[in-house]
Amino acid sequence: MGITAIIILSLILAIIISLMAAFFYIRKKLSEYSKALYGTSDIREGIDRAKSEMEQTPKSVSAMTSIFLPKIMKDFPAFNYDEMRELSKDVLTGYLMAINSKNAACLKYDGIDLRTKLEQHIMKLSSKNMHEHYENIKIHRTEISNYKKTKGRCIITFQSSVEALHYITDESGRVTEGDKEYKLQTKFDTDLLYIQDRDLVDETESASLGLTCPNCGGPVKSLGAKVCEYCGAGIVEINIHSWEFCEIRRWR
Repeated sequence: MGITAIIILSLILAIIISLMAAFFYIRKKLSEYSKALYGTSDIREGIDRAKSEMEQTPKSVSAMTSIFLPKIMKDFPAFNYDEMRELSKDVLTGYLMAINSKNAACLKYDGIDLRTKLEQHIMKLSSKNMHEHYENIKIHRTEISNYKKTKGRCIITFQSSVEALHYITDESGRVTEGDKEYKLQTKFDTDLLYIQDRDLVDETESASLGLTCPNCGGPVKSLGAKVCEYCGAGIVEINIHSWEFCEIRRWR
């Protein structure tokens, strides 16, 4: 065997030894990290254990009811907190069930803007041949998290701690997001809107309400609009002097 071949073999052997040493070093460090973080040297077991613990721990909510409810009652003496809180839970549950079944009729609530946003969400999923699943839904706690008053409108935000099996599948049934085995613990904000004076809500404020055309989904820039400026469809006016759920947002 020539000197060149011996040198090449020596280099290959040195590389193999270095790779093996690096492999065992990394495995040792991962084992130490896993043991320190999860209490087990098997990192896969540790990750599974962490997932199991996470799925059993409800998210805490921003409980500001004691601060905001007196202010709400001062502005709206007839406001029924217990009734509205329960209704917000029903609306949220119906909203998620509707997404799961791809059927907006599961939302037993007539708020036009919230229903429009729900239908748009379902249509968006369908256009991508995706199915978003919310199964075994459980609401742990619901509290008022915010109360905002601006020109001509008031918004109460209910925040709910929610548990559910949540995952998204593609047209072949493959899970692309979430987990079919582990429950998701998350939070949702549900906005309750009251329009006091339509004339006081300027275009910037009305746009921030998130109001959309039920036909094309275009933004409704004026609360008094009768016709959508994008597609010409008739606009159903938002209720004045009454509470209406207008938006649901999931915390990420």
